[in-house]
Formats: sequence, structure tokens, C-alpha cells
Amino acid sequence: MELPDPLSACSDEDLLGRFCRGQTEAFGVLVRRYERELYGYLRRYLGDSSLAEDVFQNTFLQLYLKSSQYEAGRPVRPWLYTIATHQAIDALRRNARHQVLSLEQKRDDSADGELRSLLDTLESRGPAPLDNLTAQERKERVRAGVDRLPEFLRDVVILAYYQGLKYREIADILEIPVGTVKSRLHAALNKLQEAWSESPSFFEV
Repeated sequence: MELPDPLSACSDEDLLGRFCRGQTEAFGVLVRRYERELYGYLRRYLGDSSLAEDVFQNTFLQLYLKSSQYEAGRPVRPWLYTIATHQAIDALRRNARHQVLSLEQKRDDSADGELRSLLDTLESRGPAPLDNLTAQERKERVRAGVDRLPEFLRDVVILAYYQGLKYREIADILEIPVGTVKSRLHAALNKLQEAWSESPSFFEV
């Protein structure tokens, strides 16, 4: 019987600390731990699976190169997302493309749960003229609505509702104050709710 890898029980911070101290296999555990989550984020952010794969690899390359700058105990997850977001922005610039958030792609159950949370939030804020639509149609129209938000508002919605990050983590990733994260999320929800209530065509796919 194969014994479980003891490194799998380590925190992100412990893994990166171990890697910095020369335990090279700890880095591979960290990559595998974030492979699905971070790739999913990049795929939504970039709207391109192939580009997302490249940026995912570059993200961990940058983490590898910058590991000597790691301060023991510093939360790894927001730092990783910061690197990934910067790498994604650079990739879009290199490809001379506008940022497209592809929210139409198939999601895993956890991501669908976050979308369910976004739908619940919108529907609890007032009358919803889309009540007669099927659940899948409502999800698709909300995704289309998020896609039409200004970039600075889309970013916080994606990170908060699709990735489930905390305000402080989002603030660290986007390098803005926590108060700005909250105000942008509030503004995004208001815009979605206004569009939902007043102009259903805004959500057409």
C-alpha cells in the first residue's frame, strides 16, 4: 500500500518555505495543488485555453525565480494570484488583444457554486424579470452581463464570485485598498442589477 506524501499535508507557506530551504519536491506539490484552480482563473480571465496554459507555466516560473524574495509566513495564495494576474496582463499586451473574460466555458462544480452565489445575490436585491427563464439560461445571461462590465469591475467580480477570494486577497492581487475592492464589487452588483431589472437584452448571449 502506497503511503500518502507527507508534503501534501503542508500549508502553502510551509511548502514554499521548504522549497526555499532546498527541498525541491515541495515546489512540485505546490504546482499540483494550484493546477486546476489557477488554470481555471486564467482561462476565464484570458478567454483562451492555450494562452491560459502558457501563462500558468509562466506564473510558476516567476514564482520559482522570485522564491528568494519570499518572506517566511507571507500568504502564498494572494501572491500567486498577483503574479498570475500580472502575467496574464502581459500576455494580453504581447498578443495585442483586448481582455476578454470567457465566462461561457464549462465550469467545475465549485465554480458553478460561486455563480449560484452571484445569481442569489442579484435575485435577492430586487425583482428579476428573468424569473421565467431556466436556471441554465439565467446563468448564461449573468455570465454575459459580467462579461460586459468595465474591466476594473469585472476583475473584482471574477476574483470574488468565481474564485472565492477574500477582500484582502483581492486587494493584494489588484494592488488596491480593501475599501476600493468593496466599492467596486458594490458598483458591479448595482450595474448588473440595474441591467437585469431594466434591460434584459443586456444579458442576452
